[in-house]
Amino acid sequence: MERAPASAADENAYLEEQETRGRYKFPYGDFERVHRCGVLSAKVRARQQKYADIGNAAAHLHGLLDGRRAGDR
Repeated sequence: MERAPASAADENAYLEEQETRGRYKFPYGDFERVHRCGVLSAKVRARQQKYADIGNAAAHLHGLLDGRRAGDR
């Protein structure tokens, strides 16, 4: 049985409960999946804010995701 994805309100409530919302500068998915658009946004935002290590990691993850998509075809 597949669980329904967490809603934005559920995610926000979880983060507020954990008092960790400020730690998530570069969200790239929900609690179950990595989202390609989120990885791209994290990559761009990291590079704009001069976080080279995060930008490079996001670029690597983007490459892995695109490679997986190409293999699925």
